[in-house]
Amino acid sequence: MSILFLTAAGAAAPEAAAQFGLIPALKEGGPISIAIFSVMVIMSVFSFYIMFTKLFEQQKVLNQAKQVRAQFWRANTLEEGAAKLDKNSAFRQVVDDGIEAQKQHSLLTDPVEAHDWLHGAMARSEESINNKLASGLPFLATVGATAPFVGLLGTVIGIYSALIKIGIAGQADIGKIAGPVGEALIMTAIGLFVAVPAVLAYNWLQARNKTIARSLSTFSNDVLGYISSGGRVKPAVPAAAPAGKPAPAGAVKK
Repeated sequence: MSILFLTAAGAAAPEAAAQFGLIPALKEGGPISIAIFSVMVIMSVFSFYIMFTKLFEQQKVLNQAKQVRAQFWRANTLEEGAAKLDKNSAFRQVVDDGIEAQKQHSLLTDPVEAHDWLHGAMARSEESINNKLASGLPFLATVGATAPFVGLLGTVIGIYSALIKIGIAGQADIGKIAGPVGEALIMTAIGLFVAVPAVLAYNWLQARNKTIARSLSTFSNDVLGYISSGGRVKPAVPAAAPAGKPAPAGAVKK
């Protein structure tokens, strides 16, 4: 007898799941719930799109920083060093803007200190790169802040619908309120699912942007010192070890 009961319950489970799944819950909530769900889906799709595109852009700049450390300061002139970098490199943009600012300074009619003129030009170059990397991140912050409340709106509508059905029925029949309450809980969960990845991605990408900004600032100061000193001041570059030569005794491997 108990085996027959369990078999009947197992057969009814898929039926119940189909009755109280996501689609039936959205239908229970009506056009408002469907609209709220659609908004959260759009927010989630754009959040993941921004996250992956920004991650790709940041990694590209970080790879360019490695290229600068490996090749740029081994060149004899800034022009030669810039030619070794990728055409669309953020660091090449800083160098090119610095060289252009040096040429423009001789054309100024007002007496402006060369150091101030060059520093301002290169700071604007850094700012344009940082602004490009930061574009899209405000959307992630907005999604992280608002998605739980959008889900909460769906929750309120579901609870309100359940209360109306209780009032009409005159009693709390679980069969009549399970749909609206289930729809309410689903909306809350979806709101959190959309918000949490957006907040984590925003904080992570912001931290990486700060690392890139420090790298650009250091490089810009080095280029400024090189130009201001006429090439006499530049970062120390360790000599490349000959291929196949063993490391000196006591050297620490990194």
